[in-house]
Amino acid sequence: MITDNHPFKINEAGHLEAGGVDLVNLAETYGTPLYVYDVSIIRDNCRQFIQTFKELGVQAQVAYASKAFSAIAMLQVVNQEGMSLDVVSKGELYTALQADVPVNKIHLHGNNKSLEELTMAIDHDIGCIVVDNFYEIDLIERILHDKHKTIHVLMRVTPGIESNTHQYIMTGNEDSKFGFNLSNGQADQAFLRLRRNSRIHVKGLHSHIGSQLFESDGPLLAAQLLFQKLDYWHTEYGFIPDVLNLGGGFGIRYTAEDEPLSYPAFVKELVSAVQQHAAAIEIPTPEIWIEPGRAIAGNAGLTLYTVGAMKTVPGVRHYISVDGGMTDNLRPALYQAAYEGVLANKASLPNVQTVSVAGKCCESGDILIWNLPLPAVEPNDILAVFSTGAYGYSMANHYNRFAKPAVVFAENGKSQEVVRRETYEDVVKNDRSYE
Repeated sequence: MITDNHPFKINEAGHLEAGGVDLVNLAETYGTPLYVYDVSIIRDNCRQFIQTFKELGVQAQVAYASKAFSAIAMLQVVNQEGMSLDVVSKGELYTALQADVPVNKIHLHGNNKSLEELTMAIDHDIGCIVVDNFYEIDLIERILHDKHKTIHVLMRVTPGIESNTHQYIMTGNEDSKFGFNLSNGQADQAFLRLRRNSRIHVKGLHSHIGSQLFESDGPLLAAQLLFQKLDYWHTEYGFIPDVLNLGGGFGIRYTAEDEPLSYPAFVKELVSAVQQHAAAIEIPTPEIWIEPGRAIAGNAGLTLYTVGAMKTVPGVRHYISVDGGMTDNLRPALYQAAYEGVLANKASLPNVQTVSVAGKCCESGDILIWNLPLPAVEPNDILAVFSTGAYGYSMANHYNRFAKPAVVFAENGKSQEVVRRETYEDVVKNDRSYE
């Protein structure tokens, strides 16, 4: 069954459940579209990373990349599990502060950090800023001088690796908007400039080569290139890094064709490579940081929809339309991302037809799933789409003036709305009449 590819169960009523809660009941209680997270899966994903580092006996920080799904409740859960936090904007940093995430465990990313964002980060003494470009160095130096403060930084570098992923989520190649290039001298210039400023402590290097990676080859090659640079800096300037951040991008299973490497296996390969490279250039093994986001939230979440209109094009296709679409899951339209799903209210029934799931936005491209096997579909059935926990809610939008769905957490047989459903008053609240 398709549910074998995803960590959700079918209960005695033949309904899909999450966190011990019947998803049909959740749809009736909270309405649809509805994002639902099984919190136990979030916790297990966190623990797989953290526990593996502990078993290997190496110093590490596992930072949840909150761009995948940032909400106060989500950040509270990952904080409970001992995770650090990666934020990329003032809004994400504000959310982290509202969730009482310890500031020393927050890292700020971004290729165009504003003066306001950097000031907020420095004012709150966050754990680290990942420096991305020379303009940013100008801003940081100005703020630190004016406020008589200091800050820890990592340098983000692009190692020139093209990862095997969609070009929109490929970030480590030379022609990238992110980071200092390793091969053209920019990284050396930035390193020397940062080292000259007594208010800035350069903790080490950061590299992230892309997202939805199924193999370790790319990150391992990146680590090799980073250590070549670290070897040069150690020889020339006596620099010993405290930290090496190898980013995130760990892939998850969206469909049966996806075969991601297990998280413990991924971590073990990274740790082994870092230890070998450090020994080769005769420096202590730096603390290893990684930044899983999708790997923490992705497979823990699903989206519930109510089926409405249906249309058959004879000899071509059978469409079913649902009450959501590219406003709550932009990835199919943006990345041609593929998903699987089931009828939550008929999860135990055999599949008898193949349908394409159309969203209700006024766009021909608003198709959530092509060619999905399902039991006989009727209006008001509840469709559950798997693996929408990352970049679903965080990319949700108001196209066609749709209101954003609610988010519900389910754990140990109980459910709680952690993000309320928007009202139409919310949608227009920032509008102003033209006089």
